[in-house]
This record gives sequence, C-alpha cells and structure tokens, in this order.
Amino acid sequence: MNAQKIVKLWETNPPTSNEITKAEKYERNGNWVTNVSSPELTIYQTNKAKNTGMAVVICPGGGYAGLAILHEGEQFAKWLNGQGITAFVLKYRMPNKHKEVPLDDAQQAIRYVRNHASEFGIDVNKVGIAGFSAGGHLAATASTHYTTEGTNTKPDFSILFYPVITMERATHGGSRSNLLGDNPLPADIQFFSNEKHINANTPPAILLLSDDDKSVPTANSVLYYQSLKKNNVPATMYIFPEGGHGWGMNIDFKYHSQMLELLGMWLKSTDVQLGKIQEK
Repeated sequence: MNAQKIVKLWETNPPTSNEITKAEKYERNGNWVTNVSSPELTIYQTNKAKNTGMAVVICPGGGYAGLAILHEGEQFAKWLNGQGITAFVLKYRMPNKHKEVPLDDAQQAIRYVRNHASEFGIDVNKVGIAGFSAGGHLAATASTHYTTEGTNTKPDFSILFYPVITMERATHGGSRSNLLGDNPLPADIQFFSNEKHINANTPPAILLLSDDDKSVPTANSVLYYQSLKKNNVPATMYIFPEGGHGWGMNIDFKYHSQMLELLGMWLKSTDVQLGKIQEK
C-alpha cells in the first residue's frame, strides 16, 4: 500500500491570502473540493524496491474554482507510484482573483520536496511537476516563473494534461477570471501567458490532450510546444483524436491505456536525459 501522509504546506501563514472565509467543501463523492484556503500536500511514497529517485508534484484542475482531487490527483499519484515515482498531490489554494496565491503554493511544494528529498529517497535533480487543465496552467507557470534563491523551485520536467497556457484570446475564460479578475491588467495577461516566458532553461515537457477539447482550445498546448521548440527544449506532444476535456485518469477515456503507456515511456526517457544533464 502507499505510505500516505498529509502535511501542511506552510509551517506558518502563507505570504499571500486568497481572502476566502467559507469552509472547505467536498462534493461529487469526494472528487471536487472548493474554498481551499489551507493548502496541503498528500504524499504517496513508491515502493522502496521500485524507487527511481523521481518525484512529481501534482496540481489537479478545476478552472481555479475547485480541484478534481481524485481522478486528477490521487489516482494519478498511485499510477506514478507504480512507475517507481514518489507523488505529492498539491491541494493548492483557490486564487479568488488573488493571482499570486496558486504560484506561491506550487513553489512551496517544490521546496518541500527538495528539502525532504533524503527522507523519501528522492534525487533533488529529478523533481517534476504535473498539472491538469487550470492545474496545467499552474504547472506551466511554475515551470516558467521560478526562483533559484534559497531552495530552487524550478521543476526538472513538466507533465501537462490538456493545460490552460495562455491568458490571451485562446484562454479558458473561467480560469482567467478566477485567477486575474474580470478585467485583467495587460501586464498580468502578459505575465501569466506562459508561452511568452519560455527560454533555453525551461524544463522539458510532455503535453497530452484531445483534438476535440471544447473547454480549453488545443492552441494552448500548441503555443507551449512551439515555444519550447524555438528554444531547443525537449518537448513531446500527443493529441488524441477524441476524448474532450478533463478525462484525467478516467478509464472510460478511449485512449486511457495508450496514454499511460506513452507517458510511462516518456518518463523513462526523461529519467535518462536528466541523468545525462547531471553528468555535464
């Protein structure tokens, strides 16, 4: 069984507040949580015999209004465990139009993983981030806006499922308004349009999405992929013919098994790649 442990993300009060005063609420048989104002990490340790030294921080989606905590969180964590990867499901705070809040939590989650790496048998150079939909936007934001002062918050690789990437025309309207407000400033649109902040140091990424996604335009993933390639960053993208949006680990997604096989192969290649990077 998974060695499951839940920890508070911040030992003291977070540096920012989302000003949510309503009680946290679970719905849809526990898969949908709203009003998140007390961020946590749920830790799923892999079997010691399988441990690759890799770790992934998981950011579930939900349009920055809530979190699909099971099929885009816990279920993916358990699959990663099967690949020899320790997983950390991030229950990040909803922004409630306070744009700094989710990124603060994502960066703190990466700090936690690296600061506790020896405890979990993790290589500090093999810490990735994954995100679904708006959680994909958060994962991409953490991959393009990071700090190297103190504990490095830059992920070593990114796994992006049908992500929101841009805050410009092709965005997901609900995610943008929940993050930036109803009339966002041009500077905020620029800052949180992650395709604009990729450079040669951006971590390698895999993007997984459906061609018929009606919620988040496929242009989001394409923009991120193209920008990675312009900067000679390793990138892989799989666009499945159908499936819509939000399938996560749902087994009724037509390409569920193929998607996981492709992702598993990519994770193994990334492991080798990161090892080569360390040798340089």
